[in-house]
This record gives sequence, C-alpha cells and structure tokens, in this order.
Amino acid sequence: MPKWDKFLSKESSLLKTSEIRDLLKLTEGKNVISFAGGLPDPTTFPAEDIKNITDYVLDNYSSRALQYSATSGIPELRKELVNLSSQRGISNISENNIFVTVGSQEALFMLFNIMVDPKDNIFVETPSYLAALNILRARNPSFHGIPLTEYGPDLDSLENQLKKLASEGKKVKLTYIIPTAQNPGGTTLSLEGRKRLLELASKYDFMIVEDDAYGFLVFDGDSPAPIKALDKEGRVIYTGTFSKILAPGLRLGWIVADEEIIQEVELFKQNVDLHTPSFTQFIAAEAIKRNVIQNNLPRIRELYRKKRDVMLHAMEQYFPKEASWSKPVGGMFVFAWLPQKIDTVKMLSTALNRGVAYVPGSSFYYDYSGRNTMRINFSFPTEEQINNGIKTLGQLVKDEM
Repeated sequence: MPKWDKFLSKESSLLKTSEIRDLLKLTEGKNVISFAGGLPDPTTFPAEDIKNITDYVLDNYSSRALQYSATSGIPELRKELVNLSSQRGISNISENNIFVTVGSQEALFMLFNIMVDPKDNIFVETPSYLAALNILRARNPSFHGIPLTEYGPDLDSLENQLKKLASEGKKVKLTYIIPTAQNPGGTTLSLEGRKRLLELASKYDFMIVEDDAYGFLVFDGDSPAPIKALDKEGRVIYTGTFSKILAPGLRLGWIVADEEIIQEVELFKQNVDLHTPSFTQFIAAEAIKRNVIQNNLPRIRELYRKKRDVMLHAMEQYFPKEASWSKPVGGMFVFAWLPQKIDTVKMLSTALNRGVAYVPGSSFYYDYSGRNTMRINFSFPTEEQINNGIKTLGQLVKDEM
C-alpha cells in the first residue's frame, strides 16, 4: 500500500492518468517517431505576430495584462470571441454568454463537475476524446455509448437507447459530442444529423456539451455550423480552444452557454484558479482583432491535408489488408481498427522499441473496449517521419498477426 494512501480522498482513486501525457514523457528527448500526442505542427505558430502583439500589449496594457482580472475573462477577449463565434455560425450571443478558460480541458473539467453526479445517465461517442472520458470517469456516472460510423455518431442507436431508458423511467443528464472532425474518429456529423440530435435533446430533455476543438480545421468538404448555432433552447454548451488555431502554450479556451450556466461556471472557477491568465488573454484578443488567426487558418488546413494524405497513402501501402482506418475530413488524427486478436496496449512497448509511438485505442472507449484500435497523429511529424513511422508500424502489425 502506498505510503500516503490513507490520507487521500475516495474521489482521488477515480482519477486516471492520461496515456497521451505518459507517452509524451516516455518519448521526450528520444529518437522516436511520435504519432501519440495531438500536437500542432510548430511551423503553424505565428511567432512573429505573437512577438509584435506581446510588445504592443506590454506598451499599452501592462497595468491590466500583468494584473488580476475578472473570473469570466477580460472584456476585450470576450468581445472578440463573440466575433469569432459568428464566423462559426453562432449568433445571437453577447459577451455574457462567453467564458474564458485555461484551455478547453479546464472548460470540460468545470462543466462536468458542475453538471454530473454519480449514477447520472450520460451519453458519449464510442470512441471519444480520452481526456474528457477521464474527467467523466471521476464523476462516476452511468455511461451509455453512441457507436461512431463513417458519418458520425449513430443517431438511430442513440434514439433506441433513449427510448429504452425512458421506458424504464430513467432520465438522461447530458450527451458529450465532438461533431466536427471528431477526435479520434475524424468524422463530421451532417447538418441534418445535428438538427436531429437537437430534436432528441429537446424531446428527452438532456443537455449537449459540444466540443468544437477542430471546427476551424476541416480541410475536406464543408464544416457545418456547430450544434450551438442551431440551438434555440439554450441546452447546448459549446467549448472552443486556441490550442489548435493559435498556440497551445497560451493555454486558452472558451465556453459559449446560457447565462445561467456561465454563472455556475464562474462560481466554480473562482474556487479553482481565480481567473485565466490576463496576459495571454490580451494576446489572443489582439490576435483575433488583427486577423492573425483567420489569415493563418488556410495555411494550417493545407498543411494538415497534405500530411493526412501522406499518412493515408502510407497506410494503404504498408498496413495489412485486414486492417481498416478512418478517412478524416479535418483535425489531426487517423483512427485504425486492427484484427481482433491484436492488443494495441500490449503491442505498444514493442512499437516504442522499434522507434514509433501511438496511443492505444482502448482509452478512447468509456469501457476500455476497442483493444485492437489505435489513434495516430499526422499534424506533428514531418512527411518523411509519417512515411517511415507508418512503414515500421505496418510491419509490426503484420508481425503480430
């Protein structure tokens, strides 16, 4: 028994380590081609613009940028986020509907903590974002899965499960969904699908937490308006992040929600970290105002589209015919399904020894199923690393078979 276990809360035992963070630690400083993290390509960071903005902020706003600020975020950034939201189709909101967070991770942490009680019925996609699942697991709800298809979550399955729960007299609290360039599946739910999900939420009276981390990073086809843009009842809570469109090191995200929800989040955050850093908020506000983000997006999309194509081509070439994988329309990841007898958790140590890292797919399933799956990232490695890494990984999978 660890030395200090008797002093820890029962809830602490529900906390799970992030396999991605653990893998990043394992691969740091080593000669490993990493497909593990969701790291943006560093060449997409507008470093020169950020440098100029930083000087401007310190010259003009140092007394506020280096000072404590409001829990909900500085007015300048909340105003610019109203403008940025309109570019994703979200209108009829004001600064009172915007809340600035330390990355979208904190947004999810706070939302799930203020909304989910033990045994609450909640729906998640299978697979879904593992960090969100880890937060939810610590809340100890009753999980229900929505299978992912190539067209997004299977809404027929969702509706059938909702009917069954209703017939048993059970209420559903919320559904967590990544409808655009889903992580890890790479799929995008159609506009009709989004409308249907809203109708189901209204009929069965549950909330929707919409994670739009990749809404600006769709490089094939359309990027439909977020579910929040269609929301007439205020039952959709939207989260966004600067990590994929500006720089993850700024640690900035935001929530768009009904004012009543925003007030609850504000109360929670006051007890977590008081407020999001003022300095980085001023930088982000100016980056939106100067169109730094908007002007950089086409370059990011084109770069990631090329890298995705290199990865898909390499997988066609080197992966066994028994394997299948997603064809992502945006985002940063390909998700692969291998023959059932292959356990990607057990295979990982061999992969690391051969100089390649990936994330085993079981962490993306609320029940840790999907042990024959893996998530592989194409945004961070170079095209040469992608080709060489997939070749190594393909050979490893064949050896395992």
